[in-house]
Amino acid sequence: MKQNETSTSAGKSPFRQTHSAAIRIWHWVTFLTITFILLTVLFASTLLNPRANGVVVQDMLKEKGAVINNDQAFSVAHIFDDKMWDLHKLLGYGLSFLLLSRIVIEFTQSKEEKVQSRMKNAINLFKQNDPNKQEWKHYLIVKWSYSLFYLLLLYMALTGLSLAFGHELGLTRPTNHLIKEIHGFGQYLMYAFIFFHLCGVIYADLGKTKGIVSGMINGDSEKL
Repeated sequence: MKQNETSTSAGKSPFRQTHSAAIRIWHWVTFLTITFILLTVLFASTLLNPRANGVVVQDMLKEKGAVINNDQAFSVAHIFDDKMWDLHKLLGYGLSFLLLSRIVIEFTQSKEEKVQSRMKNAINLFKQNDPNKQEWKHYLIVKWSYSLFYLLLLYMALTGLSLAFGHELGLTRPTNHLIKEIHGFGQYLMYAFIFFHLCGVIYADLGKTKGIVSGMINGDSEKL
């Protein structure tokens, strides 16, 4: 009997998935970078919103005996908003570098740890006609979702870099506005992925598939 059949009959996972140090470091640095990027969007859109803060600036200066119009107040309040978006831009450069580094890391991984190998493994498991069919289907969906996540990172990086270097690329204002809208839509896809990813990890770690989080820390986890 083959090894995977033996493990399956024993009620255990037919393999253990390891994570190299490079992948673990990349995962957590990327997680923190995306978190801070989303926080800059949140703060720039709420606490540092220049239109809302323009009124605050006018009121504060009025108490000091200075009177400015709406446009002047907006310009002052916009300074802090610009600083937050500058930080957002820098973090975006960092995320683009992380995406590039992930491609480089992929070439350094062992055959078993490469994305292509794990996708093939997931497809082969799904094709098995055994009682674990539903489990293999879930595993395959998870692997496809990771592939889509990498595409989402590429989507956000390319649109973000286009906005950052729009002047150098000679983009017209309408084109720049369109790219901004496309980039902004991508953030909602990112929110959705993070939400479902966290829910899936917590559900799996509390259920049959234990050690997912610890595996991404110490390098060895069962299955997902």
